[in-house]
Amino acid sequence: MSLFKPARIAACAVAFAALTAALTAALPARAEPRTYVIDPSHFSIVFNAMHIGYAPTWGLFLKGEGSFTYDENTRELSDLSVAIETASVFSNDERRDGHLRSDDFLSADAHPRITFRMTDARAETEATGTVIGDLTLRGVTRPVTLNVTLNKIGPYPFGDTHVVGISARTVLRRSDFGMIYAVENGFVGDEVDIRIDLEAVRQ
Repeated sequence: MSLFKPARIAACAVAFAALTAALTAALPARAEPRTYVIDPSHFSIVFNAMHIGYAPTWGLFLKGEGSFTYDENTRELSDLSVAIETASVFSNDERRDGHLRSDDFLSADAHPRITFRMTDARAETEATGTVIGDLTLRGVTRPVTLNVTLNKIGPYPFGDTHVVGISARTVLRRSDFGMIYAVENGFVGDEVDIRIDLEAVRQ
């Protein structure tokens, strides 16, 4: 007598399907690339430059936006882009802020946005790495490397959201972007230290 009667085949198929479903449900969910959007209320872009050798003068940009794609499982970062409103510069002095917006520095009227677009990313440890990209400032585009630290990623304690927190640092030369005011006499340092801290929400 054959073991492969239609009824028996159907029963085996149902049992196999049930087993497959049970095994699939038991497997941990795999992460996948997801889009993250930077929360503008938790986005800090801070900089400083030496003033006549006495002490660094600090400033920040009040308005910026950006997004990226991140895979928690593979720790792969891609599609990072950031835009900063040049005129939002703030250094706690109105006269100096006006000067920073002028053609001596940021040239905010002609170039209302500073942009950064990632070209590569390299993980070094579980929480640190570098992000390389093209920074466009005053209409000049130069490659820039950011040293990045992943502070925390996971469910946010407020609301049904998933958030990643990141800190990044780099050093720029103003003169590389045509910003040569007071470089030769040393009144304003050519090197500008930049720190970026952000929280981004998974979409």
